[in-house]
Amino acid sequence: MPLGEDGHSWKKKTSSIKDIYDFKEVLGTGAFSEVMLAEEKRTRKLVAIKCIPRKALEGKENSIENEIAVLHKIKHANIVSLEDIYESKSHLYLVMQLVSGGELFDRIVEKGFYTEKDASKLIQQILDAVKYLHDMGIVHRDLKPENLLYYSMDEDSKIMISDFGLSKIEGSGSVMSTACGTPGYVAPEVLAQKPYSKAVDCWSIGVIAYILLCGYPPFYDENDAKLFEQILKAEYEFDSPYWDDISDSAKDFIVHLMEKDPSQRYTCEQALQHPWIAGDTALDKNIHESVSAQIKKNFAKSKWKQAFNATAVVRHMRRLQLGTSQEGQTQSTLPSPCHGHLLLPEGDEEESSLQRENSGCSEGVSDGNDIQNCTYHVHSTSRV
Repeated sequence: MPLGEDGHSWKKKTSSIKDIYDFKEVLGTGAFSEVMLAEEKRTRKLVAIKCIPRKALEGKENSIENEIAVLHKIKHANIVSLEDIYESKSHLYLVMQLVSGGELFDRIVEKGFYTEKDASKLIQQILDAVKYLHDMGIVHRDLKPENLLYYSMDEDSKIMISDFGLSKIEGSGSVMSTACGTPGYVAPEVLAQKPYSKAVDCWSIGVIAYILLCGYPPFYDENDAKLFEQILKAEYEFDSPYWDDISDSAKDFIVHLMEKDPSQRYTCEQALQHPWIAGDTALDKNIHESVSAQIKKNFAKSKWKQAFNATAVVRHMRRLQLGTSQEGQTQSTLPSPCHGHLLLPEGDEEESSLQRENSGCSEGVSDGNDIQNCTYHVHSTSRV
């Protein structure tokens, strides 16, 4: 359906988005859009705005309408929300809640103390959010660690699910059998190109829980065919010594989620009732040293074509806290929103190399086309 013909009252017309928002910084780019850090002039509230040129929508109206329809329905404490939608003659603007706490892996590595209980609390929030989606008939389809961002820089910040470029509302279209998602996190039935459902998200949560407890992925091979073969057979192990100090309850929880047969796999509701989540079986032992070392060793972030730079947001928030936000300088690097040529602004020289190495890679509304462009890449380094 063409944009504007469905009578959505939540779309607001504007002759110029700059009358409403000050654009601060480029946060990243998707396949046919870019994301800006912006401040609402009236409230001084910071938001992330996804700018989509209307020319880029030609032939892609359906995917954009699906994205908007999904996002506009979602209201949950652990899911990045779509706050407003503006239309101008030249662009569509999606105003997203800004999450400023950075990425999951970065926070774990920075911590000095990290336990099974911490991992359990993270997974509980993810399960609660995904159960909410499933109850609404929505399947995320691309759950992975880099789609999990902290709401704020507070020590006890909640975790937020972002990136709905691949979401699909069950029953609103054809049977879900599109092979999409990120290799390494996708369920066996997706790779087998069988029809699939909500159970694919539960598998992905199992993979995330596995990584949170050891720092490396359950499936890895440089050869994609061999990687897919591992996943199709659900061949994974709890290797020694990395899993020696992890509780049997945690392993049992993962086994029920990473179950090859989707009909036997735990649902979110069942997973939320498992003792490792609802009980007290998650251990208090500090596993930070081992897990953080493996995360650093096994995961490297892609440096280009990022849909969202979480690190840039953290850096901006820190500048604001210090009262040293160089707004004039930043603005001068942005001749116009959605200016096409996208490079992250060269703000601070000392941070430029860090930014290139530690740039974040998630966004509240990433395009489906961004799968291959925005992902963690697994190092070929052996963990042994």
